[in-house]
Amino acid sequence: MIAAEEKNNRPPQTAPAKGKPSGARDSARLIETARLDSPEALKSLESSLDGLSESAVLERQEKFGPNEVATEKKQGWLTRLYHAVRNPLVILLSALSIITYATAAEASDYAGAALMALMVVLGVGLRFIQESKADSAAAKLKAMISVTATVQRNGKLEEVPLRQLVPGDIVKLSAGDMIPGDLRVISSKDLFLTQATLTGESMPVEKFDARETRSTVSPLELSNTCFLGTSVESGTAMALVVETGPRTYLGGMAKGMTGQQVQTSFDKGVHRFTWLMIQFMMVMVPFVFLVNGLTKHDWGKAFTFALAIAVGLTPEMLPMIVSVCLSKGALAMSRKKVIVKRLNSIQNFGAMDVLCTDKTGTLTMDRVILEKYCDVFQKESDFVLADAYLISHFQTGLKNVLDRAILTHHETHQTFSVDNYRKVDEIPFDFSRKMMSVVVENPDKQNQILTKGAPEAVFSRCTHFESDGEIFPMEPILAGNLIEQYHDLSADGFRVLAVAYKNLEPRPAYAKSDECELILKGYVAFLDPPKDTASKAIAALRQHGIEVKVLTGDNELVTKKVCREVGLETERILLGSEVEQMSPEQLGQAVEVTHVFARLSPGHKQRVIEALRRNKHVVGFMGDGINDAPALRAADVGISVDNAVDIAKESADMILLEKNLMVLEEGVLEGRKVFANILKYVRMGASSNFGNMFSVLGASVFLPYYPMLPIQILTNNLLYDFSQVPIPADNVDADQVAKPRPWNIGEITRFILFIGPVSSIFDYTTFALMWFVFKCGNYAMSPELVKRFGEEAANHTHAAMLFQSGWFVESLMTQTLIIHVIRTRKIPFIQSRASLPLTMTTMIIMGLGMWLPFSPLAAYLNMAPLPPLYWPALFGTLLCYMLLTQGVKTWLIRRRWL
Repeated sequence: MIAAEEKNNRPPQTAPAKGKPSGARDSARLIETARLDSPEALKSLESSLDGLSESAVLERQEKFGPNEVATEKKQGWLTRLYHAVRNPLVILLSALSIITYATAAEASDYAGAALMALMVVLGVGLRFIQESKADSAAAKLKAMISVTATVQRNGKLEEVPLRQLVPGDIVKLSAGDMIPGDLRVISSKDLFLTQATLTGESMPVEKFDARETRSTVSPLELSNTCFLGTSVESGTAMALVVETGPRTYLGGMAKGMTGQQVQTSFDKGVHRFTWLMIQFMMVMVPFVFLVNGLTKHDWGKAFTFALAIAVGLTPEMLPMIVSVCLSKGALAMSRKKVIVKRLNSIQNFGAMDVLCTDKTGTLTMDRVILEKYCDVFQKESDFVLADAYLISHFQTGLKNVLDRAILTHHETHQTFSVDNYRKVDEIPFDFSRKMMSVVVENPDKQNQILTKGAPEAVFSRCTHFESDGEIFPMEPILAGNLIEQYHDLSADGFRVLAVAYKNLEPRPAYAKSDECELILKGYVAFLDPPKDTASKAIAALRQHGIEVKVLTGDNELVTKKVCREVGLETERILLGSEVEQMSPEQLGQAVEVTHVFARLSPGHKQRVIEALRRNKHVVGFMGDGINDAPALRAADVGISVDNAVDIAKESADMILLEKNLMVLEEGVLEGRKVFANILKYVRMGASSNFGNMFSVLGASVFLPYYPMLPIQILTNNLLYDFSQVPIPADNVDADQVAKPRPWNIGEITRFILFIGPVSSIFDYTTFALMWFVFKCGNYAMSPELVKRFGEEAANHTHAAMLFQSGWFVESLMTQTLIIHVIRTRKIPFIQSRASLPLTMTTMIIMGLGMWLPFSPLAAYLNMAPLPPLYWPALFGTLLCYMLLTQGVKTWLIRRRWL
């Protein structure tokens, strides 16, 4: 039972909050409990040091539910299928396919309907498979905590499965234990926790039982709280369970990860392009229908023709081209040690202009090493190293990361032998002293006490210091300088321990009282050093237009040193406590001018990324810890590594097989190649289709017959689409991958509006050629047509067939050949050449288009053979069209519209 006053101030907690979660959140009750004394904290949860009674446990299990971080059900296959088919392009293609099939009058109409249906099935199927494989993060979290805890109940200690813990339970913690919930420490002895998975901080953090008095620290920095997902490095404690299951800090992240994936830059781009084409269609299709209905007086055929126009405007190959491009890109990236989990993330990868990354393991070696061993004036000293090694070697109990760094330091093994020393006694570490000591017998049979600990604690017990083998008194005027040397090391981001000693008279045992009148010998300083490749990789990413920002839970001093060494701007560092106080608008301004963020909680990281995305950046986030999962989900592209925790890998879109920013750079270039080829299809298909339909609109007004029959429009569209199938394997110019290229609907719209009408100019010249030169208004008909239709009708039919054949060939030839102009910003065939498959398919399709009017299929397509004079005129049209399109493209580039 929880106190009534507290229940009134809190929302009911009988079940996880409904609605879309936002990731990790802070527990108000945990923060309040941290600010109470231990007896008051126990009272607030109606518990005691003897623990809860059996009835109280059952009551709270009923109220709060099991101690499981995620209880949401996975999406069923029907839900995933619904999300896959609700795309506007899928709906449009499906509707057009159904209408085409329902109104089909000829076999070609059925073929067109089948093609569109195939595109729908492929696009929907790919997305359905992707989503079926994703989102198992909650199960991974549950598996991670399927262990037991030592709990005090009814005055007795017992092992209880974690899922049975409730708020108010008293748990016992010791070295190696995993924290079973969000806890308030009641009593502790030398308690150090490893919080790297939540905070990114590589050093163990000490926790105490005293009430928290600071008012500006983030929840993860509270000195007397322990969080689910962390573990005990050393020491022991008794702690009060404050929050369990989904109400824990980790549970909040689990809920955030089981929510729907955010809509990325790529998804938004495809969505906007689809609606752009729908808007064009909504204007042109009704207009074409009305014009042809009024001028031809056959509303049924006008409807069929308008439907063909709608199909002609639809980029039906877009799902296929996108899928093939992404799949090919995924294979290429896998060869460069980048595994793609979600195909849509490839374009986001290439379009990324801001990379947010954690510090530990990405910029650093993810390994604490002994960086400096020096005397009090920071002069390197092997004697300081030797004493520190003896202390770490002879101390009992679990050795922390600093001890392990000293013991594995290679230079120690080369110059020093511990066999010459014998351990006499040990004075263990405790919080009140912040130091520990060992007493050893040296080779001269002299007993020495060797002490290491927090510099400020060791200073107070020293009366002398050593420099260059000489002993000097610790006079007040010198003490200030000695302390300044220590602070200089700390300011450089080092974790510093002081080393001191004194000679002792031999006796059986020693005590804390012997830690006095010591001689300060020097310092050992530790650091997780930067990787050799980090600065080079950051410079390369910057050259490719990607700004790197560091988001870490580690402290600002360590972060500043590392970031400065790898070439990042560190003049301004934004702390998590500052992020906490900022409004979305203030944070949006701050993220633009800040490159380094320190002491961040998972929620802070998520907020920073969301602020960058609101500022129209395409954001990538690289992380490998539990604390990184919400940020990985919030980014346009989440990047993790193969040796990351399972939660991070499940939340990521891409997995690097090597935690190296140089690998990331190569993957970015592949992502840009993929998007460049997707954009080629978008530009080619949209501008060409728009130009053709613009030509249809004008021709429909003055021609007594349809400028192109529905079967011819569908055939033209099918052949043109087929010519673009090799685009995913096309070559990409270096300038197209030099900088990020996000979706730019304004740019695509300008391209359509300027390049599309260029094709219409030459369509109209072809119209004029067919009408005035080849007399398509009164062309002599063949006897077969006269016999079939009558003289007047035959004349009209043959003229229409010839006109339609002439425009069909010119339209197919121009839009196929122009692929080579549109695919590059350079001069085609001279400065940039298409891949061999794309070159071959365009040649084949152009040859096929020239053959069709003379082929056995001509009658089926209602085509007539073209006169010899048509071909030189067509050659001149193609040449002029390419030159004019190249000129317009160059003009758009110079105006920075492309």
